[in-house]
Amino acid sequence: MSVWQAIILGLVQGVTEFLPISSSAHLVLVPYLFDWPDAGLRFAVITNAGTLLAAIVYFRRMLIDTLRHPEAAMLEDASRPGAMRGAVVGTLPVAVAGLLFHDLIAGAARTPLVIAITTLGFGLLLGWADWTASQRRGLDSLRWLDVAVIGLAQALALVPGTSRSGITMTAALGLGLRRPAAARFSFLLAIPVGVLALGKDLADLALVPHGQAGASHPAWLALTVGFVVSACTAYGVIEALLRLIARSSFIVFTAYRISLGIFLLVLLVYR
Repeated sequence: MSVWQAIILGLVQGVTEFLPISSSAHLVLVPYLFDWPDAGLRFAVITNAGTLLAAIVYFRRMLIDTLRHPEAAMLEDASRPGAMRGAVVGTLPVAVAGLLFHDLIAGAARTPLVIAITTLGFGLLLGWADWTASQRRGLDSLRWLDVAVIGLAQALALVPGTSRSGITMTAALGLGLRRPAAARFSFLLAIPVGVLALGKDLADLALVPHGQAGASHPAWLALTVGFVVSACTAYGVIEALLRLIARSSFIVFTAYRISLGIFLLVLLVYR
């Protein structure tokens, strides 16, 4: 892998991880469209670590407060888990689904056709949820039932093209959360999910024979560049998206997903 390819793929990972457009889909599609070799497991691990670091740094104060005062949210109302605790519990469904359906998700589901269908279908669903959302609730109103619904929705994101951030924002909007609250909780969910994914990737990497962790064997320079680019880009995307949806809707992401889904379906027909 060249440094230039590492920059491009790091940007793709950093930009798409937190936008509701599916990072897994774009990381499959970019090499497919440009006929690039597989970046390899090592590169996937390092760029995922970069976006995870971005979320941890951005929400560091909330994380520190939760660790310092683990009982605080429970004292006021046991029905309200608090955003950070809710994010941890909301990760359980995707962890279970990942264990049960790993082979299917890693194999048959990672195709351009599946990505095209899920990109289009869940893009339409995001648009519908955004259009009909009541926008009446803040993050402090989050309850255990909300956490369960959003957590179950997040499990669908194991299918490439669904978008983890997209489906969790869709579910949160459907439950009446305001757009910034929906986005913020989706970003918080990325932390425990990211930790689990990183742990699994590292375990998988440890089982790969030396020299077989990817077709292109990215060198340390490419890995470093991918990490830095993905981390910095992801941090900027979190900040930018929270500002954007505070005064706008998700319509631009819905339009992008519909356009991309149609483009991929056409491409598959004629390629």
